[in-house]
Amino acid sequence: MSRLRSALTRAVALIALAATPALAQQQPADLVVLNGRIYTADGARPVVDAMAIRGGRVVFVGDRAGARALIGSGTQTLDLDGRTVIPGMTDAHAHVAGLGSSLRNVDLVGTTSYAQVIERVVERAKSTPKGEWIIGRGWDQNDWGDTRWPSQAELSRAVPDHPVYLERVDGHAGLVNALALQKANVTKATKDPSGGQIIRDAQGNPDGVLVDNAQSLVERAIPAATRAQVKESIKAAIAEMHRWGLTGVHDAGSSAQVLELYEELGKENALNIRLYAMISDHAPTIDAWMKRGPQSGLYNGTLWVRSIKLYQDGALGSRGAALLEPYSDDAKTNGLLVSAPEHIKEVATKAVRAGFQVNTHAIGDRGNRLVLDSYEAVFKANPTADHRFRVEHAQILHSDDIPRFAELGVIPSMQASHQTSDMYWAGNRLGETRLRGAYAWRSLLESGVIIPNGSDFPVEYVNPLISFKASVTRQDARNWPAGGWYPEQKMTRDEGLKSMTLWPAYAAFQENELGSLSAGKRADFVVLNQDLMRVPDAVLSETKVLSTWVGGVKVYERK
Repeated sequence: MSRLRSALTRAVALIALAATPALAQQQPADLVVLNGRIYTADGARPVVDAMAIRGGRVVFVGDRAGARALIGSGTQTLDLDGRTVIPGMTDAHAHVAGLGSSLRNVDLVGTTSYAQVIERVVERAKSTPKGEWIIGRGWDQNDWGDTRWPSQAELSRAVPDHPVYLERVDGHAGLVNALALQKANVTKATKDPSGGQIIRDAQGNPDGVLVDNAQSLVERAIPAATRAQVKESIKAAIAEMHRWGLTGVHDAGSSAQVLELYEELGKENALNIRLYAMISDHAPTIDAWMKRGPQSGLYNGTLWVRSIKLYQDGALGSRGAALLEPYSDDAKTNGLLVSAPEHIKEVATKAVRAGFQVNTHAIGDRGNRLVLDSYEAVFKANPTADHRFRVEHAQILHSDDIPRFAELGVIPSMQASHQTSDMYWAGNRLGETRLRGAYAWRSLLESGVIIPNGSDFPVEYVNPLISFKASVTRQDARNWPAGGWYPEQKMTRDEGLKSMTLWPAYAAFQENELGSLSAGKRADFVVLNQDLMRVPDAVLSETKVLSTWVGGVKVYERK
């Protein structure tokens, strides 16, 4: 009798367990979204009219009648009135603390001359106590009439009483005045560091521009921001990301302090964004996190720490990207290696054995080849399934290396807005032949890989819809050039959407949690003013974010 009772008890329990999902599905939702055109990025149901959310997750996607069945007395409803919804967008390569700093520093993005740069610094000097540092970022000599490196002389004459440090738009060069050089003790006798270059005048004196690793010669003299300032800047950066429809970001190089602050904000329930933090290339920090092991979905699914950011070369605009052949507009150089390949292999070996992903910056064709070679050697010595190692940027590729990404299981993490920023002058750097492997999205996609998209902010504007338009049109905001720049490399709009949603999720081991509006996933979504999947190319730049939602909670609304 006891055996029969036990069997009946187990049977009842199994029946109850089987019924639980169905019963849960019928419980009232916290939020029901109706009367919209909802692009889910889910191949099973790519477009629906409505969805329902409970406990921060999607519980229903489908028709209005089905969603209305989940409306209870405490349910919030959102009537879209025909507007468009897409999954929350994720920037797959950006710099969160850098964005926070840029919000309080001198903004030089969009300046069209050295004189305009100096004007903005002079204006900031008026409200800055004498002797304090003035920091700025965003200048690009390629956008000026004179595209040569600027000299410190003009800046020093205009701002003699403040040490000035101005990062180039790509972060791979810094412009300083004479007082900054003096404070940092950088003189004619100072040697170029490995992986860096001091631009000098005819007499060999530092002339104000420091490229790649040479930037640290002055950066170490700049007083560090206080911990409280860094924390506030991170919070400001998160608010700024929400404004542009970002619900997630892959932070491409987080210091020990920043990682600590992310955890602190997570414990305070103030990290209301999906943050995939790549550990900066700093041995003690890497070792400390490896002891903890890969961390996923901490603090209610807001923080992941399971990857490491490395650097192979510099940037194309500052001629630091490592090329196989010399630059077309400067035959004296073929770029810089910021790290030795042996270092990439050493860190990657430790990472793959500890279950960590490695994401290495590589822009030039030589830089990319060296990273792929390093990865290949590591995988051969340490066979690993589903490592999802990445190359960050992958901008200039030799045709022989394009298929190697798929062959090695390596993900090219690219930023479409770089193409529309660089297309005006990239040909001068590379020449026609190498341009065929530049920003080669279609060639990579057809080889069998995905391309998570991003902006590299504050290098580019935060707005992810700029990269969406660049992906599908290869045109700038003025719709130039007609037909697109090397249009054979365009993405489709479906690919463009996935490059900002589902593909970043996969590149961060988050595809079961994020990236599409599918039942069971976290309810991150964005409401737009127009249908970016159907409007003409010419008006894509007019797409605006009306509201941003993280876990079914509104975190931004356009006034």
